[in-house]
Amino acid sequence: MRLRTIGRSILGLVLGLWLVTAGTAVLCPPAMAQENVKTEELSRKAKTKVAPIYPDVARRMNVSGTVRLSVVVAPNGTVRSSKVIGGHPVLVNAAMDAMKQWKFEPAPTESSGIVEFKFQPQD
Repeated sequence: MRLRTIGRSILGLVLGLWLVTAGTAVLCPPAMAQENVKTEELSRKAKTKVAPIYPDVARRMNVSGTVRLSVVVAPNGTVRSSKVIGGHPVLVNAAMDAMKQWKFEPAPTESSGIVEFKFQPQD
């Protein structure tokens, strides 16, 4: 019974952080985003890269780190899907939102690969 209570508390905390992050990411100035973005194993070149907006809650908490996304790019160059491989939960939404806006060169088939977004608080 006690484990259920702890599990519900953790779930509530994670959902709360997610809601706070989703709400504040839009309000943060773009100057807080770091443009250190690394693409691995993705054979197609990005035509348009959008830097993530560093979440205000992450800045207040002094959270930094790398978010790794597994990305599938459609033949027309749009991001078909992205899945989180790793990274701090407070930073994940900002990376996912930025990734959705990337555009790649067209190709005959879809491509997949790993994209890393590095976040560091700036003064």
